[in-house]
Amino acid sequence: MATQVIIVLVLTMFINGMTTISYAVRLVGVKTGRIAITFSLFNIVVLLSRTANTLQAPLLAKTVEQDLKQGVSSNPGIFRYIILSCTVGAVVGALLIPTFQRLLSKAVSHFSVHKSIPKLFYVGLSGAGMQFVKESMRMPTKEQFLELPAHRDMPWRIFIYNVLASAIITIAVLSCVYAAYLNPEYRTTASNLSGVINGVATVLMVLFIDPHLSILTDDVVLGKLSQDAFRRFVAYMVIARIAGTVLAQLLLFPCAQLIAWLAEKV
Repeated sequence: MATQVIIVLVLTMFINGMTTISYAVRLVGVKTGRIAITFSLFNIVVLLSRTANTLQAPLLAKTVEQDLKQGVSSNPGIFRYIILSCTVGAVVGALLIPTFQRLLSKAVSHFSVHKSIPKLFYVGLSGAGMQFVKESMRMPTKEQFLELPAHRDMPWRIFIYNVLASAIITIAVLSCVYAAYLNPEYRTTASNLSGVINGVATVLMVLFIDPHLSILTDDVVLGKLSQDAFRRFVAYMVIARIAGTVLAQLLLFPCAQLIAWLAEKV
């Protein structure tokens, strides 16, 4: 396996892990009562994720270019592995949510007092900070899994939307890169059409998923919804995220064919 493919797999796992962990940000926000600070600190992590995302597509595109030069007309195995790495990253991110909640809660408390990002990094990287990270390592408990089926008020429509949005986001760039195999003459055009696929996910996120999450977050702050109920809802959203990466395996090639067709017609 080429070095750039291995790098893409690692970057993909990191990006999807961070995306899944992001669901915990709202939990920390309502727990600490400092939602704005919580999102502000998490943006530092998001910056790392976005940096990794900018490296992912060019590395994968280079692999496709090399295959085309060697006369390889398709290489589905690599793309299957990349989507699998999305699932693995999402699962790892889900398992790290309890640990991340504790670390982010501590960071919010520290920043609320000292109001300094450099000092926050200094404390986090100190001996005491590393010890706190070690002590904060937690895994989801068996009880948390067992209580999920009892959550009968789950809005399944939002769950399904999140599955679809996660699947589309997972294969948006991948389908455009793979379209180069299907229509090599228009591969440059195809690589710039990821917005067509991402647009569907954006509509689902902006019109349905994010507003619902925001309403529930406000309800917790206002005392209309318990934190336990909100935590269960977030757990289902995490499950939807993982399920979406699995569904992406089925959507990759149909979307790639759509992009290859659009690249020639636009």
